[in-house]
Amino acid sequence: MSEEGYDHTAVERRWQEAWAEADAYRTPDDADDPTYVLGMFPYPSGKLHMGHVRNYTITDAYARFRRMQGDDVLHPMGWDSFGLPAENAAKERDSNPRDWTMDCIDTMRGQMESMGFGYDWEREITTCEPEYYKWNQWLFQQFHEEGLVERRAAEVNWCPSCETVLADEQVEGEDEHCWRCDTLVEQRELDQWTLGITEYADELLSAIDDLEGWPDSVREMQRNWIGKQEGSRVEFDVEGHGPVEAFTTRLDTIHGATFFALAPDHPISEELAAEDDEVAHFVEEVADPDGDEPNGVETGLTATNPATGQEVPVFVADFVLSDVGTGALMGVPGHDERDHAFAERMGVEITPVIAPEPEEGEDGDTDDADPEAPDVSEGASTEDGVLVNSGEYDGLPSAEAREELTADIDSAAFHTQYRLRDWLISRQRYWGTPIPVIHCDDCGPVMVPEGDLPVELPEFINTTGNPLDAATEWKHTTCPDCGADAVRETDTMDTFVDSSWYFLRYVSPDLNDAPFDVGRTNDWMPVDQYVGGLEHAVMHLLYARFATKAIADMDMLEHREPFTNLLGQGMVQLEGEKMSKSKGNTVSPQRIVDEYGADTARLFMMQAARPDTAFDWSEEGVKSTHRFLARLAETVRSFADADPDGDDADAARYVRSEVDAAVALATENFDELGFDLATREAQQLVGTLRSYRAYVDEVHAPTFERGVTAALKLLAPVAPHLTEELYAELADDGGLLVDADWPTADVDTDEASRRRQLVENTREDVRNIVDVAGIEDPERVDVVVAPEWKHEALAIAIDSDAPNLVGELMQNPDIQRHGSAASDYAKDLQAEREALRPALAPDREHEALEAAAWLIEREFEAPVYVRSADDADDAVANKAEPGRPAIDIAE
Repeated sequence: MSEEGYDHTAVERRWQEAWAEADAYRTPDDADDPTYVLGMFPYPSGKLHMGHVRNYTITDAYARFRRMQGDDVLHPMGWDSFGLPAENAAKERDSNPRDWTMDCIDTMRGQMESMGFGYDWEREITTCEPEYYKWNQWLFQQFHEEGLVERRAAEVNWCPSCETVLADEQVEGEDEHCWRCDTLVEQRELDQWTLGITEYADELLSAIDDLEGWPDSVREMQRNWIGKQEGSRVEFDVEGHGPVEAFTTRLDTIHGATFFALAPDHPISEELAAEDDEVAHFVEEVADPDGDEPNGVETGLTATNPATGQEVPVFVADFVLSDVGTGALMGVPGHDERDHAFAERMGVEITPVIAPEPEEGEDGDTDDADPEAPDVSEGASTEDGVLVNSGEYDGLPSAEAREELTADIDSAAFHTQYRLRDWLISRQRYWGTPIPVIHCDDCGPVMVPEGDLPVELPEFINTTGNPLDAATEWKHTTCPDCGADAVRETDTMDTFVDSSWYFLRYVSPDLNDAPFDVGRTNDWMPVDQYVGGLEHAVMHLLYARFATKAIADMDMLEHREPFTNLLGQGMVQLEGEKMSKSKGNTVSPQRIVDEYGADTARLFMMQAARPDTAFDWSEEGVKSTHRFLARLAETVRSFADADPDGDDADAARYVRSEVDAAVALATENFDELGFDLATREAQQLVGTLRSYRAYVDEVHAPTFERGVTAALKLLAPVAPHLTEELYAELADDGGLLVDADWPTADVDTDEASRRRQLVENTREDVRNIVDVAGIEDPERVDVVVAPEWKHEALAIAIDSDAPNLVGELMQNPDIQRHGSAASDYAKDLQAEREALRPALAPDREHEALEAAAWLIEREFEAPVYVRSADDADDAVANKAEPGRPAIDIAE
């Protein structure tokens, strides 16, 4: 064994086989202390990439940690295996999507096994198998019975490249590109199946506040996507067309509504376009909802403002959207920036009707003068205030005016609207779950009888458009209700349906008569820790929350949220850029495993950065990690030569304190998924053990053994193969490390951190003095601990909120009697009070420094003496402060 490497291939193969033989990762059906750890299951695209490896190393490390903590852990894996890429790959290869998908799954499963991921493979699920998608169909029918399924004609997002419909969530960017292929999305009118996610809009929004274990950014993205707005609906009477309803959150500004605008696809706009060439030209050729500037065309019509009776011009405007609000709006250019820009472009009057709130005088009264309307010639005034130019409502605060105007205007009513739209699940593709509906000319859409589920996919036909339309034998059937000739629904379900409930299936993946075992699922759910990319912050996570709530309302779940804690892992980058095939900057996980071993790849990733932040892949970092693992092996194996009667002196005492600190701090960090800090603790502990071994003639065997055992256990979740190998060599009980108990330490982590900081500060101060003074051969190093009165002063300063800290300290007799030294120290504390931190008590400082003195002795080859302030020269002792002892070096 050398520090250049170890036979990782043999070690990893040996222990993967041993874990499999021992069923080490088998999850009990009935758990006493259940912990559900889950990574978002992958789409089987061919091979694992570094993003996969990072994601699944995070969940694997956490699952192993919880197992060693004594929990029953559910840590499953499966495949999100339906989807358009497989269908496109099959077309290109003139094969079929199933064969391509299964080949990819076999490859990726093998790679996962080579990484040592501890999955219970008996719970593996594959969404393209009929045994799984039968339950997609069953749930669709249950949702239909609950009134959550509807088929409606609607304008939909159509990707001409993928030849399928996209949900709003699958359209990206201001220019509206397909989320998969980046093609510009078109609008089409089609009959489509939708799930009524909007029925749960209020609960989906309000429950976000309870998701305390989710990143704030994800919660905010979900709030914004749901997009709740509270306001009022109000009707403007449009000349020749009657009342037209608009939605506004600022009914207090209605007296300033100087135009009325319609979306290009509003029914009135379409009617006008059929009669008016200018309107038709604008609607068909000019309107650009994504343009930088609002644009429109005047219709020649007027609308009556219901608050003022004033006739205002009607425009067709491209910034008005049919799927936001009502497709019509009242334009208030004085108090909306977009309306202001439009009014300036079209030459529309701009009237201010909201003035700033009057300022409060020194006596608490507001200014008696009438509020002054703001100047809105250059831009809109968008804040709430008090009404002006609004007749009888002048002087009312905005909020109060909204209430009164909604009550007073006959056509107005309070209304809440959402950006969220019902989930459109129809896809005109083959490789997805067939929608279990039969269309009959007489009966209409009829559900496939439950006994006939699953409706399985027919053989793949390589054709343009939707291959299911070409599967004539499969497509033509009889109506379940009347027996007449009928046709199957040829749309398949959005693949996000598969992932909206898959986490429930893992609990009982082989169940034949239900999607999941209700009792056992309620025991395991919700998922305790979920890990995946934040690109799913809206789509997958929102759909999973909706499905969980809908299933709970069918009395199948006791829980209404699927995931208690969510971690979005950061990207793996190369030279600052995200790894991607298109950029040609990917690093093959398999090459790293072959060359350095799975443990090296896992440990490097976990130590490089917090799991929720991006980090740069570094070949040198990989090599350095591999060298550390070799040093670990050498350190553990050196224990075979340890003398059981080795010296139990200060150095051994220091090592024991470091073992305790490492265990306590690593445990705390593992609990919080701080793998970078946790692994650093283990690595520093190995470094301490090696330094100790090099310093003493004979190590204290019980101390050294406890240290190396603790290091192995702390590293086991991240580097499981080598630690298992070394544990087997070290222990004589024949048990597996994967089943061992997590180490414990009865130590205060705050105190341990302060002790470490004290030792490190002291060592650094000695280095600085030696360097600055140019001392080549120190004869002696004296370390002087601060006197008790300074510790007392520090404690008072930390707790004090007195504005004059110096005065408060100098009133204390125990401090005051130290005269100018006390005054000077009090001034220092006053100047630094914002940065003050607790220090160890004087006796604890003395004890910690005595135990660590050997580190300084080893580094500088000079004796070290730790002294109390009473035993030291006053000139030196006066320089000592809590947490920062004075240093005196003799040459």
